[in-house]
Amino acid sequence: MPYVDAQAVAQAREMDLLTYLQNYEPQELVKISGDNYCTRSHDSLKISNGKWYWWSRGFGGYSALDYLVKVRGLRFSKAVETIVGRCAAEPPVYADKKKNNKPKLLLLPDKSASNRVIFRYLCGRGIDRELVAKCVSEGKVFESLPYHNVVFVGFDKENKPRYASYRTTGRMRILGDCSGSDKHYSFRIADGNNDTVHIFECPIDLLSYATLLKMKGYDYRQYNLLSLAGIYSPNKDKELVKVPAALVNYLQDHPNTKQIAIHFDNDEKGREAAVALKNRLQNDYKVALLPPPQGKDFNDFLCLQLNMHKHKNKERNDER
Repeated sequence: MPYVDAQAVAQAREMDLLTYLQNYEPQELVKISGDNYCTRSHDSLKISNGKWYWWSRGFGGYSALDYLVKVRGLRFSKAVETIVGRCAAEPPVYADKKKNNKPKLLLLPDKSASNRVIFRYLCGRGIDRELVAKCVSEGKVFESLPYHNVVFVGFDKENKPRYASYRTTGRMRILGDCSGSDKHYSFRIADGNNDTVHIFECPIDLLSYATLLKMKGYDYRQYNLLSLAGIYSPNKDKELVKVPAALVNYLQDHPNTKQIAIHFDNDEKGREAAVALKNRLQNDYKVALLPPPQGKDFNDFLCLQLNMHKHKNKERNDER
């Protein structure tokens, strides 16, 4: 491999893809809306929020260097030379990255004409089929193309999609948030008329808990069930933790809330986060720690109740 100067590599890595295309290949840039773009050669390659993702191929990156190597197929040394050479000949005007108050544009993957794969996947994890069908009919869950992932969508008060997370339906559990997701509007399936909110780490556990309610004869629609799109680790003293954005937004929109039921995973990370969050909130709310009685999470517990065997595979977090 040809020697590449480290300083040149560092310079090349500083350039984001939007800046590169705007300055040196503007014919390749197609504006979708706001600050969101795709490329003329690959309409499934989306550029948003300082990142890019090629949906049809299943990978992405941050820099123009990543793009030239992964998409255009240039050798690494040639890609570095291309960026540095063009900068020397014509110094770039960098894309404006200043934050504004405009909502992020949520970039959702294409929808499959059928939801057969995600029904098989979710029902195969014990989740009630009627519950899945209701979520699909409301647009809160759908099957994506081209990989047939299950996508969970969160909406704002105007019923506009503002958040989406995906999870693969194959043996390898890859999961993450879709580009442009706003965690203030995380996935939830019910808004009961009561003063208690039940919070979960992820949509799968939320749906599992709703299924358990239904199995016991309760109407899950009378409950407030909220996924937090992940949890925060407590501080070094394991006492305080940041309140997740989804919960902050929910409590602002539901000032009548008096009780919070925390249903985090029954592992060390989940237990520590739950205790720290309770310490943070207990002066203003009645907080109950209600992890699954058995198993690591509520989907484990549901499968145990149904006597179902579930393969637990290594999960990888990603963002698209």
